[in-house]
Amino acid sequence: MTSNERVVVIGTGLAGVRLARRLGELGTPALLIGEEEHRPYNRVLLAEVLAGRYSPEVIALPAPAELTRGRVTGIDRDRRTVACADGSVIAYDRLVLATGSNPVLPPLRGLFTEDHQLPEGVHAFRTMDDCLGLSKAVRPGAKAVVIGGGLLGVSAARALALRGAQVVLAQQSERLMERQLDPAASKLVKRHLTELGVEVHTECRVRDVRCVGGAVRSVEMADGYALDADLVVVACGVHPRVGLAQAAGLDVRKGVVVDDELRTSDPYIHAIGDCAQHDGVIYGLATPALEQADALAESLAGDATARYTGTRSLTRLTLTGHDSPFDLAAFGETEALPGDDVVQLADATRGTYRKVVVRDDRLVGGVLVGELGTVGALARAWEGAEPLPSDGGPLLHLLTNDGGS
Repeated sequence: MTSNERVVVIGTGLAGVRLARRLGELGTPALLIGEEEHRPYNRVLLAEVLAGRYSPEVIALPAPAELTRGRVTGIDRDRRTVACADGSVIAYDRLVLATGSNPVLPPLRGLFTEDHQLPEGVHAFRTMDDCLGLSKAVRPGAKAVVIGGGLLGVSAARALALRGAQVVLAQQSERLMERQLDPAASKLVKRHLTELGVEVHTECRVRDVRCVGGAVRSVEMADGYALDADLVVVACGVHPRVGLAQAAGLDVRKGVVVDDELRTSDPYIHAIGDCAQHDGVIYGLATPALEQADALAESLAGDATARYTGTRSLTRLTLTGHDSPFDLAAFGETEALPGDDVVQLADATRGTYRKVVVRDDRLVGGVLVGELGTVGALARAWEGAEPLPSDGGPLLHLLTNDGGS
């Protein structure tokens, strides 16, 4: 593209803000359009706002110069314009979809009112408005039920417990954070939550949300057991926000399909972040979103060689308890296949656990709980995908020393 072409970015999350800022630094200003009333913020840290550790201002992102508040309702690919809910029309030479994702709201009886709204006391946990609504509603002794035991559900349960609520976490699968962690690490997460006063139920399917007078009163399980509830948090994951792309006729599978230049099926429209599907993968994590934004900024600013070839990303979570933080990190494949080599170190007293999986002399994954000094060196060995020395000594050294991280 030429330097005088106009770049319009839809979405003010991490990906959209990073792209607009990088473009500005590279001399190619972009117009950023966001529908949230709040200043752009780091969504990853919402649980810390809910827990009372940070104010909303602390997690605000430095916004680029051109920021327009509004909701985009449609894309006209022929005219290269976007229409907004207030009736305005914005022209673009290059359009970038950084629309993020929406919370998954499962088909539970009673989850929606007749006008398709969540009942009083029932909250998703995805936006700043969700977070502030929960913060206003929670109080010491309040009975809170968190539905979902993934990364978001665990973070929400911990935050509510720190605010003094009586928290029950209901997870349908057999363990917490099953997508990221192996059984031993999941057990340590459960132990940490239990020490904070969270009552954790796994292999537990929610069937019904019971309301009286439009406000939640209880949550009923599939076995008929009912949990009293003043608050319910639905943390059942997210799905890419692709409605605009679908309506515009772009190639959409689970996400908006993009190539290595982060172009959609329309060469004048790009997609990055949670809404983008690259090489069959939707990452839904901060690191890939930022790397995509950086690669696209270079490309749009005139670097014809700039490409995005994928991210080997690491999941990190810090759970702050009353006495000390509980840190965990996971990357790659944490469950071994037949023939893999596994190295594990565990200290039940200190609550620490380290495990790496080696396949064909290469580190293919690992999980660490507590004392994450080794995580930097292990992640570098995994990202480099280089063969490990055959004697295994350096790998044991990485597990037991800080590795220069």
